[in-house]
Amino acid sequence: MRVKGPSSRKFKKKILKLAKGFRGQRKNVYRRAKEYVFRALQYQYRDRRQRKRQFRRLWITRINAAVRLHGLSYSKFMNGLSKAGINVNRKVLAEMAVRDPEGFAQIVNKAKEALSQPV
Repeated sequence: MRVKGPSSRKFKKKILKLAKGFRGQRKNVYRRAKEYVFRALQYQYRDRRQRKRQFRRLWITRINAAVRLHGLSYSKFMNGLSKAGINVNRKVLAEMAVRDPEGFAQIVNKAKEALSQPV
């Protein structure tokens, strides 16, 4: 049995409100709007997770570029950090590499020292 009245109207208004800014029938025809709003919500859910991956890739790229100026590769640098017992996340390392090169150089030197230590 189909429900008519305030509750169905409320749901339709909610969908059309979410479709605000879409082009053509996607914004004002309920049947079209419903399809595209649900699709947009799926993309939104997926991309909240992808954003985290993309930022991690960016941080790793920045750290790698900065570390190579000091004669190390990214993987050796991270290995040196763990051996030195330095727990700094990639976001902070990337920020330091860009904004505080002197401080970053000190961290790189600590990592190099830890790598050169015999096991």
